Amino acid sequence: MLTLTSPVEIWAHRIPAGLKLGLLCIFTILIFALKTPASLSVALGATGTVIATGGAGFARSSLKMLRPIWPFLVIVGLWNLWLGDLAGGLTTTLRMVTAVAAANFVTMTTRLSDMIAVIQRLAQPFAQLGLSPKALALVVALTIRFIPVMLIRMEQIGDGWRARSARRPGWRILLPVTLAALDDADRVAEALRARGGAG
Repeated sequence: MLTLTSPVEIWAHRIPAGLKLGLLCIFTILIFALKTPASLSVALGATGTVIATGGAGFARSSLKMLRPIWPFLVIVGLWNLWLGDLAGGLTTTLRMVTAVAAANFVTMTTRLSDMIAVIQRLAQPFAQLGLSPKALALVVALTIRFIPVMLIRMEQIGDGWRARSARRPGWRILLPVTLAALDDADRVAEALRARGGAG
């Protein structure tokens, strides 16, 4: 739970975390600056090429981490289909997939401790306000890590529901997902206490 770093080590693992996070920010800004499906397709292709350099095992893990966003893609697609704006729907879908794939790449190739160290340095000005930069860094880093984990957990709970019922899960999995989130949070707290806390 505390780490989503890929066990398959590739060249990107050796790049400093600060540089990767900075490049991710720049790349994300550029993605949102692109307005056409053609340009976003090029960006997605470039992201896929970078991911593919990690080898087949790494690429499969990266694709698996994209699976939880398909319901959002379906909703966006249907909404834009209803509006009659196919180009807008395709643009939004390509932008979402590219941004998440790029973020997953950085997450998979960056240790949690390195990410915390970078965010802690950036949060130093908040020390003047009486806030702990280390605590802020830990909160941000855990939030970044927790989101994809919860998306995967939602997918697993939904699969379990579909295996036992012909009805669509929908809102019915809200309580199990909430309980799973609380259970994961409790496990993370125990792990942090075992490691000496947030300091």
